[in-house]
Amino acid sequence: MWGLDNNLTRKVSLADPLQIVQFKGLIAGPINVALGLWAGASLPGALDALLAGVVGFIGYGVSLALFVVALRHLGAARTGAYFSTAPFVGAVVAVIALGDPITAQLIVAGGFMGLGVWLHLTERHEHTHTHQPMTHTHSHVHDEHHQHQHSSEDSPGEPHTHSHEHGWLKHTHPHTPDMHHEHRH
Repeated sequence: MWGLDNNLTRKVSLADPLQIVQFKGLIAGPINVALGLWAGASLPGALDALLAGVVGFIGYGVSLALFVVALRHLGAARTGAYFSTAPFVGAVVAVIALGDPITAQLIVAGGFMGLGVWLHLTERHEHTHTHQPMTHTHSHVHDEHHQHQHSSEDSPGEPHTHSHEHGWLKHTHPHTPDMHHEHRH
C-alpha cells in the first residue's frame, strides 16, 4: 500500500506540497483515530494529544512535505530509496545514544541501503528527449524548462509559483525520471 500511495502521490506532486500534506492528514488522521477507537483504545488526555500533535507535525507533516517535493524531482523509486534510509539513521542513533548492539543484520541492512542509494546517486542518464506541452502550477525558477511570460498577477522573484505552459521542447541533458522527464526509452 505504501508503494501505491507513493506512486499516486507522485502523480499530484507538482501541486503545492503543503496542500497535499493537509489533504492527506485530514483523511489519514480521522481514519487512524477511528481505527484506534474501534480496536479498543481510548482518547488521550490534552497534554498527550498536544505532544502527539507536535510529533505528528514533524514526523508526518514536515516529512511528508519533503517527501512530496522529492517525488517531484526524483521520482517514486529514488525517493523511496532515499527515505528508506531513515530507519537506518535511527538505528545508528540508537547504537550511539542508547548503546544498542551492532549486529550482523544491522551491518548487512545498512550495506544494502547504502548500496541502493549509491547506485541511484552515481547513475548518469542522458539522451535526447522531447517534453510534451503541458499547463500546470508549481514552484520553479526560469531554467531551460521554464521559459515563459508573466502576467501582472504572477509573483515576482524566483523561485515563484503560478500557472504556466510548457511548449514542445526537444533537448539533451542529464536527468532522472522526475515529473518533467516521463518518457520511454
